Amino acid sequence: MKPDLAYIALGSNLGDPLQQLRTAMQKLPRLGEVVARSSLYRSPAQGGPPGQPDYLNAVVALDPFPPYQSPLELLRALLAIEQEAGRVRRIRWEARTLDLDLLTMGNWVLNSPALTLPHPRMMERPFVLAPLCEINPHWRHPETGIAAAEALAALDSSWLERTDLGWD
Repeated sequence: MKPDLAYIALGSNLGDPLQQLRTAMQKLPRLGEVVARSSLYRSPAQGGPPGQPDYLNAVVALDPFPPYQSPLELLRALLAIEQEAGRVRRIRWEARTLDLDLLTMGNWVLNSPALTLPHPRMMERPFVLAPLCEINPHWRHPETGIAAAEALAALDSSWLERTDLGWD
């Protein structure tokens, strides 16, 4: 895979999560070429208010078009897609119609008020690491050198289910 790809985590647990992720997948080609997409994974909500429905999660690899080759521009475009899906941000880690997290973009290391790359909690989240490993089992954190597969192996992911749900 190209070294400058953006990896984006998709998640949803409100409304029709499968349709939310399918719709997001239809919109991502506006931002670049989707070169890989994981299976869909189901997981209970991790953190946040109790009683949330299960999430559907996935990760895609995107080769951004020139307007989105800046991480902040790509983030702005992802947030716009979230808003189109009715995403409202009120309480941290609350249920959501759509969550699009820019996990990493090439070898960018960025720590700004708007964006931290790589995503600061991605190496602690099986629902991110399992789909990431599915599409790029050799991905390594640009600062620590730790492979996503190593990080995933060190975590309890028994609660994570790879589904048979399709993207179409």
